[in-house]
Amino acid sequence: MTVDDRELRELFGRLMRAWTDNDAVAYGACFTEDSDYVSYDGTHAVGRRDMQNAHDRLFRGVLAGSALVGDIESIRHIAPGAAIIHGTASVLMPWRSKLPKRRLSRQTLVAVRTGHGWLFTALHNGRVRPVQIPAPESMPSRMAQTVGHVARRLGMGRAPVGT
Repeated sequence: MTVDDRELRELFGRLMRAWTDNDAVAYGACFTEDSDYVSYDGTHAVGRRDMQNAHDRLFRGVLAGSALVGDIESIRHIAPGAAIIHGTASVLMPWRSKLPKRRLSRQTLVAVRTGHGWLFTALHNGRVRPVQIPAPESMPSRMAQTVGHVARRLGMGRAPVGT
């Protein structure tokens, strides 16, 4: 493991500890001032201040006493001083002793090396709820193809690709 990888893992650990301490200031300190934060529900906070204020309300409200548990899946260095981290984490509410499967989320984080060490500059959080992609010859696929064909014949919808 490289020094950078170790520091990135420490940053991820600080992020989880700050959440578990319900400390919005320490949580925000893991991010750059101009960071982007997309929550699992699609909410987009721009800048550390907005994200920190939202987490302060959460930690004093519906997520009071919660812990963040998870781990890094991968670190990929994309340029000197820039890395993409994929991790999984879940919020463990104080009345639970184990995580419900439906609460598992996957995070994509972009980290940059700054004058103050590594910080996250972007985080996108999405629930892990894989759906099975229907085969092209399956009933759902054939129905979608038929409805699309009928809609185009009726002059509805967009033109077919390549026309």
